[in-house]
Amino acid sequence: MSPMMIIAKREFRSYFGSPLAYVVICLTFLLLGLAIFWVGGFWKVDRASMHLLFQYMPVALAVLIVPVVTMRSMAEEKRSGTLEMLITLPVKDSDVILGKYLGALGLVLMVVLATALYPLAMFWAPWNLGPLDMGPVWSGYIGLVLFSGTAVAIGLLASSLTDSQAVAFFITFFVLVVLWFMGTLAEHVEKAWLADALTYMSFQSRLEGFSRGLIDTRDVVFFLSAMALALVTSFRALERRRWV
Repeated sequence: MSPMMIIAKREFRSYFGSPLAYVVICLTFLLLGLAIFWVGGFWKVDRASMHLLFQYMPVALAVLIVPVVTMRSMAEEKRSGTLEMLITLPVKDSDVILGKYLGALGLVLMVVLATALYPLAMFWAPWNLGPLDMGPVWSGYIGLVLFSGTAVAIGLLASSLTDSQAVAFFITFFVLVVLWFMGTLAEHVEKAWLADALTYMSFQSRLEGFSRGLIDTRDVVFFLSAMALALVTSFRALERRRWV
């Protein structure tokens, strides 16, 4: 097994060695259920659609899941002093960054894919509420996976810039919330060029097509580019620390 996969496996297992993973999973399903069935008024829609899931799940990822999961990735290693020991081993910096990234992404994707229990329970068994158009569901999950990958990369970058988990949490929370609501802010901007720029960078605007069953290659490239940029910057932050 490569060093990267060893680190990823260790990172993923570490989440379940503490209450963190269990709290995140349980709290996510509780809040998501309340948002869909109570706040969103799922029963008032009166049609077979999982649009509300893809409306609220990215918000849950940006506000709670990703900041909580990624805040300890690098910050805890630096605070405890184990990062210095890790980077002195015959392990590439890229293996450390990608291993940490894959470990955190594995937990986040597990939470995301577990939400498939909602459409399965409601439109297949035991409730069988009616025929469900699977096109928007499949594309919606593709959008969530891309968004999760980008958000985790941003969270890892925030964690690599500080040795405080709390600071890493709030940096990730702030950046993801700002990037999410840029589309809403653009609606209140009078200057067309500024509104277009905010809409272009808005995660919310990028995910709208996925929730409607449309997969635009420009949106896919946007998420992959943002993901790669955050990972490269995290690598540079770790590389700089090696020589400080």
